[in-house]
Amino acid sequence: MEGFNNIYKGKKVFVTGHTGFKGSWLCLWLEQLGAHVTGFSDKVPTRPAHFPLLSLEINDLRGDIRNKGAISCAIQETNPDIIFHLAAQPLVRLSYQEPTETFETNVLGTINVLEAARKAGNCGVFVNITSDKCYENREWEHPYKETDHMGGYDPYSASKGCAELITSSWRRSFMEKEGKLLASTRAGNVIGGGDWAADRLLPDIFRATAEGKTVKIRKPLATRPWQHVLEPIGAYLLLGQKLLEGNKAFADGWNFGPDPEDVRTVQDVLETAQECWNNINYEIEIVENQPHEAGLLRLDIEKAKKELHWHPKWHFKKTIETTVHWYKDYYQGCEDMRERSLLDLRMFITN
Repeated sequence: MEGFNNIYKGKKVFVTGHTGFKGSWLCLWLEQLGAHVTGFSDKVPTRPAHFPLLSLEINDLRGDIRNKGAISCAIQETNPDIIFHLAAQPLVRLSYQEPTETFETNVLGTINVLEAARKAGNCGVFVNITSDKCYENREWEHPYKETDHMGGYDPYSASKGCAELITSSWRRSFMEKEGKLLASTRAGNVIGGGDWAADRLLPDIFRATAEGKTVKIRKPLATRPWQHVLEPIGAYLLLGQKLLEGNKAFADGWNFGPDPEDVRTVQDVLETAQECWNNINYEIEIVENQPHEAGLLRLDIEKAKKELHWHPKWHFKKTIETTVHWYKDYYQGCEDMRERSLLDLRMFITN
């Protein structure tokens, strides 16, 4: 499988958080591109999970990014050409229960990886994957641009805002002076096959459907920038390509999300998913005194379109359909989910 000017073939690529939902898809694509991948993660985060279904031929390391010595040793020994940093505590609602761990992982962990990258002689490129929730969300109609203020109401969002400020500081204070290229990326609500995290809309729907249960929906009118996981993964790889080619202009912050017409409500997701799998049942359950969750969030992706020449491939309906079909195959006993995931990847590439 070729792509990205064949730049990843033979490259040493280090991926933190490789056992997670997005990390596993990134490693699958990198494997197909001929990269020598090393993954670093403390554990497989859920059961079931996408990562063990893939049987990836990569260097699979276990460790905690909060452990400065462990991550430093792993990167020093690997001496990668490029690092994709995805390891994180990724859940808003869990961040209310574990705020200290959320900040330790998402802020101090990011610093540990950045510092390890600085000391690795060969590593000249670093892509830090944060979140669209890094912005100070005022729930206004216009989408957030890369120049808007960082912020965050809940601990998760605040930790991602901090991670963005840290990235900017390290870029200007250290990386630029040391000849290393550092970029950060913010993606929206990423969906697709292989996500079983708690308190996420589609995983909750599919778990309930597989068990013959009705899923309870908290905020049907919440509006999100839904996108298939392969959209931002492809964008990360494109950005990494530009940086590996030595283009300093791309060492910056980037938004990757759907087109404006594909920013939809939870209700839209439910109705479209039901069209693909009529066993899905849901009911609206308005619960008082719930932790704060944003009702509206959109990203401006014009910069990525104009400068990176990146564009979303799949519109809303295709995104939901592809996701539903992956889970439907899984729960109906598909024997080779690696090949099933590769089918989605090939379909995305050739779209």
